Amino acid sequence: MTVRADRGPVWSYLSPNKLKAFVEVLFGTLFGWIMRLIEFIIDPIQRVLGIKRMPWFFLLPNLAIFGIFVLFPMLLNFYYSGTGGTRLFPEDREWIGTGNYETIFDCQDFGDPNTCSQDHFWKAVRNTVTFVVFQVAGMVVLSLITALVLNQQIVARGFFRSVFFYPVLLSPVVVGIIWKWILQRFGVLNALLDQLGSEPVLFLLDRNWAMFWVIAVSIWAQMGFFALILLAGLQAIPGVLYEAAQMDGANRWQSFRNITFPLLMPTMVVVTVLSLIRAVQVFDQPYVLTGGGPGTATKYMVQYIYEVGFANQIPLRGLAAASLVLLGIVLLILTLVQLWLGRNSDVA
Repeated sequence: MTVRADRGPVWSYLSPNKLKAFVEVLFGTLFGWIMRLIEFIIDPIQRVLGIKRMPWFFLLPNLAIFGIFVLFPMLLNFYYSGTGGTRLFPEDREWIGTGNYETIFDCQDFGDPNTCSQDHFWKAVRNTVTFVVFQVAGMVVLSLITALVLNQQIVARGFFRSVFFYPVLLSPVVVGIIWKWILQRFGVLNALLDQLGSEPVLFLLDRNWAMFWVIAVSIWAQMGFFALILLAGLQAIPGVLYEAAQMDGANRWQSFRNITFPLLMPTMVVVTVLSLIRAVQVFDQPYVLTGGGPGTATKYMVQYIYEVGFANQIPLRGLAAASLVLLGIVLLILTLVQLWLGRNSDVA
């Protein structure tokens, strides 16, 4: 009586080279079928449209998505900014023209938001300007210092580069939750102060402290991104320039002032404008951290628009849309400045 051995799968008898060749033939055949199927679909379309019009055919899906999710909402927002009332659908809303803009700019003294009919709007504007000035200045300076340090031959340089970039990978909401856990009344930092015998500090309930920590946390969360851009700019500077400066007797400060800073200026301009655009649109992180408080101390433009248009018991969508149009104009100006500076730096 003979016992037939289990031969196992067929590929167990194939050598690695034969198995590799088999996989290549299999995938090559499959890829060929897919390409023939695409050609079967595209060829009639190309005969109808012609070769010159085919790029529009491939751009059509992206253009459709852009039109549906960007262009149409933008045009709808312009329409809403000229309407009043609390109804949602456009056909049910009353056309009031520039009434929302007149309401926003109805102020006796623009320096004092309390004299404006929409005082929260102008308080949000003032808070946003304060945030932008201090956050962007701190961001650029600290990012530059970080990039200069990480560009040196230091121990574990790759590790420190990843550590400084890590906060960029976190969601702004996660950043807000983490720092709220640290800074709240019974948070980690106050627990440490209590152990040292100090009185707890109301970091998020004091107006000045709240603004400071919102700016500091924002810088901490975004600094790695801009430091990486500046680091790339530093590494693009030829090393022979520093060698020549050293041979001429220049110290580190003179090399930085005469070589690093001038050659890094185009990159710093890009970093400054990008950080300005981000700072003007700040919302999620401060909203999670302080909720706009205490009072309106950390309420910024996007939060104001969100609350007026969506969160209030009686939403004023026309007023929110008009505020968004004004914010969009500011962002458009900043974008045009960035493009103009980038073009001039390329020409230079």
